Amino acid sequence: MNNSTESPSSRAKGTVALRWHGSSLELLDQRLLPAQEHWIALEGAADVAQCIQDMVVRGAPAIGISAAYGVALAARHAGNGDWKAEIKQAIRELSASRPTAVNLFWALQRMERVFHACDSLGEAQRRLADEAVAIHQEDLAGNLAMADHAIEAMGLSTGTDSATPVSVLTHCNTGALATGGYGTALGVIRRLHEKKLLKQVYADETRPWLQGSRLTAWELMRDGIPVTLNADGAAAAILAAGEVRWIIVGADRITANGDVANKIGTYSLAVLARHHKVGFMVVAPSSTVDMSLSSGADIPIEERDGSEVRQVRGVPLAPDGVPVFNPVFDVTPAHLIDLIVTEKGVVRNPDISGMHGLFG
Repeated sequence: MNNSTESPSSRAKGTVALRWHGSSLELLDQRLLPAQEHWIALEGAADVAQCIQDMVVRGAPAIGISAAYGVALAARHAGNGDWKAEIKQAIRELSASRPTAVNLFWALQRMERVFHACDSLGEAQRRLADEAVAIHQEDLAGNLAMADHAIEAMGLSTGTDSATPVSVLTHCNTGALATGGYGTALGVIRRLHEKKLLKQVYADETRPWLQGSRLTAWELMRDGIPVTLNADGAAAAILAAGEVRWIIVGADRITANGDVANKIGTYSLAVLARHHKVGFMVVAPSSTVDMSLSSGADIPIEERDGSEVRQVRGVPLAPDGVPVFNPVFDVTPAHLIDLIVTEKGVVRNPDISGMHGLFG
């Protein structure tokens, strides 16, 4: 049995996004970074759902982990009456918080299976807390495995001093802040740095929420990893200069044919990578793979309020009331992707056959 009072974050590497205390969950408010590090203590599932919706916590793996802890909190604070109805309602609220990242639904389905096997509230409290901790621990272990798979797939030697360090470009934030505590795409970058195989990271600012500016640049600088911040529109010029060898990004959902939904702007990077003959790698846990969807056309794409584009933290940047197109994600077709890396292994030049071969 897991120790459900100990947060797996204590074994994480890098700044963590969430801390579990058994009876409460703490989330680092990522909306305030890098200016302020503020932790929010949550004791109920409704509060966790609201924080997911408001982007206090973001990143597909971290969203899934937070939702799992939300279910555990619902059980801990359920009354002795119809406790099953209370937990079911909590799962419904959490599932409605964000529509695109499949990790959210994967984690909730896993918690729901455990919940349905419980005969008493005490059993549900114990087993759901243990399951949430297990999801967190598995994510951290999976991040480490992905990093090793990626470096091997990149063809970089880690056993000699002769390997030439590479420069990479990344988009959005996929590090310790977005996961259980190491990173997916940023975990690969972290491992490259640990192996002395990294020359430079170029980090897109990632409009409109500026996760690259506020989170990725901050996280990498804290960990002593060489990073240069660039405007999203500068990516083409950087690739044209010929230094970058790989674009490494995360994912919020991957379909059965290898199409990938990720932060808006990812698709354009894949097009640029193909033109400039730069490798394009997607790194995500297998929980991000949704084999029930045949292609990216089936992925629900979240759109958010236009005020996120018209202003930054309340400061107007555009005419008041101008119509805004503000999708959170775009879909990169599989034929533009060189590698999909998960903890289970690597799919090269992904297609239906390769995806089914690894994920069934």
